[in-house]
Amino acid sequence: MKLTSGEKVFQGFNYVFLALLGLATIYPLWEVVRISLSTPAEASRMAFALWPKEISWDAYNHVLNNSFIWTGYKNTIYRMVLGTAIQMVLTVLVAYPLSRKKLPHRSAFTLFVVFTMFFSGGLIPEYLLIQHYLHLGNTIWALVLPPAINTFSMLIVRNYFMAIPHEIEESAKIDGASDLRILSYIMVPLSIPILVTIGLWSLVAHWNAWFDALIFIRNGTDYPLQMVLRKIIIEATPMFDGTAGSDVSVNIAAETIKAASIIVGTLPIVMIYPFIQKYFIKGVMIGSLKG
Repeated sequence: MKLTSGEKVFQGFNYVFLALLGLATIYPLWEVVRISLSTPAEASRMAFALWPKEISWDAYNHVLNNSFIWTGYKNTIYRMVLGTAIQMVLTVLVAYPLSRKKLPHRSAFTLFVVFTMFFSGGLIPEYLLIQHYLHLGNTIWALVLPPAINTFSMLIVRNYFMAIPHEIEESAKIDGASDLRILSYIMVPLSIPILVTIGLWSLVAHWNAWFDALIFIRNGTDYPLQMVLRKIIIEATPMFDGTAGSDVSVNIAAETIKAASIIVGTLPIVMIYPFIQKYFIKGVMIGSLKG
């Protein structure tokens, strides 16, 4: 189909706009990479450049020898695996009953759950509950139990369950299958696409989380990676960036250390996200077919 002159102009404008938008998105990340590869003197100049004049791996050597970075990785991976497993199990166990029309007062239960999307108890009651009443402070449970059920994800799974033909469930019941067996052997296998999607959401959420660790975790060795990065980049804590008791100049070399810490901390998720993005989009579209 031949484009009109107006469509060509519009298409050209879109190309230019998207190219500028992509440049504005990529350049800040590239600038961090450039600073991390620069010498301290070059990084302190704060001049515009696309490539460091002299490549130095000193900042990466310093960061990779920082024990807090590796303990942060370990704590984050542990949190991701445990938190995602708990969230997946509880999400399915809540979504399945709410998707069944035979559940008594189903609308009231659904409204009660949806209510939590818009209103919460607040930060202080949550802190008192976790720290003083449940005594979960400074443990991994303070990080994985409060977000154990994500209401939005649960509703997406519920909508997916509702879209599965009821005839399949009725046939299984005629053969004597219980509700738990139907859920385990029929509903869950048929719902793998949406379960993979919410699992990825949970993994990314746990990877990026830091605020709950700021509130509930006191030991530096128990900090997740994002909290370690906060200590290095925002608070510039010498104990965490490895400059405590050393002859590293905080005013100069700290910029390259911060930049290298950002790259080391974000590179895994940046490399993985392009391959899982399609599941994010697909899962939302599938789960929104029926309300």
